[in-house]
Amino acid sequence: MKAKGGAGVLSEAELDQLQRNAFAYFLHETHAASGLVRDSTHDGSPSSIAAVGLALTAYPVGVMRGFMDRDEAAARTLTTLRFLTNAREGKERDATSHRGFFYHFLDMGSGRRAWDCELSTIDTAYLMVGALFAAAYFDGEEREERDIRETADALYRRCDFTWALNGGLLLSHGWKPEGGFLKHSWTGYSEALVLYFLALGSPTHPIPPKSYDAFTSSYRFRKLYGIEYLHAAPLFIHQLSHVWVDFRGIRDAPMRARGLDYFENSARATRVQRLYAIRNPKRFDGYGETCWGITSSEGPGPATLDVGGVTRRFYDYVARGVPNGPDDGTLAPWAVVASIPFAPEIAMPAIAHMHAIGVGQGPYGFEATFNPTFPTESKDPCGWVSPRNFGLNDGPILLMIENYRTGFVWDLMRRCPYLVRGLKGAGFRGGWLRSTC
Repeated sequence: MKAKGGAGVLSEAELDQLQRNAFAYFLHETHAASGLVRDSTHDGSPSSIAAVGLALTAYPVGVMRGFMDRDEAAARTLTTLRFLTNAREGKERDATSHRGFFYHFLDMGSGRRAWDCELSTIDTAYLMVGALFAAAYFDGEEREERDIRETADALYRRCDFTWALNGGLLLSHGWKPEGGFLKHSWTGYSEALVLYFLALGSPTHPIPPKSYDAFTSSYRFRKLYGIEYLHAAPLFIHQLSHVWVDFRGIRDAPMRARGLDYFENSARATRVQRLYAIRNPKRFDGYGETCWGITSSEGPGPATLDVGGVTRRFYDYVARGVPNGPDDGTLAPWAVVASIPFAPEIAMPAIAHMHAIGVGQGPYGFEATFNPTFPTESKDPCGWVSPRNFGLNDGPILLMIENYRTGFVWDLMRRCPYLVRGLKGAGFRGGWLRSTC
């Protein structure tokens, strides 16, 4: 896919700048000794292991784009992988990992568990797929690059996916030393696609294919505004697994039955988001054909305010979605940028519009969210703007633009034998999988 000039379409230079801004997050919000990446720019923020996985994917893209040289990228990658390998593992409340899975949030310096958080299966998946991407990229015979491959492979092999089934068919959301497994498991269309692929492809602790069948058994297809698609309300669900997996032309059983692949499904979900914003059923300020993007995100709340004679309830962090909400007028620019591969003809004009109204002026480009309806003293049409950036937002900006421009991340991950094995174990066939062993 190539960016093309024309009205409402971003130039190569503009795409470069979006990527450069997002990459700067991983340059400056990473601990030099541990390689851990801050969850957000909020003061005192711990590391998010999902952000670490995105950083491990971001460094090679930075090399390719000239934002960083290969030696520095290799050094950062190896620092991170070695730190995680040597960090404390066990059932203790202040450990870093257990059974190969890492706690969602870690102290930036020590790497110990932060905020009494859970051992997270999904965030560990993002960490592991980032490590496997690094292993695919650093293919040289230098000692450092060989160490990256060996260390990444060993980390992935430690993940006890069979343990994470908690005696059932579905992978648990996580575990805590205080009370054991969390009550929820990963079922139904969600951001956990890549988690199941890694679990199915594991060379040491694989889960059975029937686990994937159980995961997909509660899929829900909907028809909105004349568009039928596999529904998930927040936009990020249609994006995050796509950072690493090229779904074009490959299908599992549920999608074969509908004549769809997940890539086209995400394109449809993107168009639904825009159509919802055009209709704007709750009459929020700013919504329209070039202003959309509703996803799980932080917002200006919690608050209940009278706005122009209408009582409005505003939320903080919540899983916002389309069409049934919650929706409080908060939009996420990063989710629009991450839609570029699926629907560039509608994503690019929206990005240009958001820039035009004053969003994206921070050091890392687009802030996490904005809300034109929330009352502020500012006269800017963007209204309330989040005061922070998140690694989980900036990573997809960088990486999905790259997938749109060159397919770089997708192409490298096609060579990952564990991912290929996982896709085939999930029943995917066709497309590029035909040419793999």
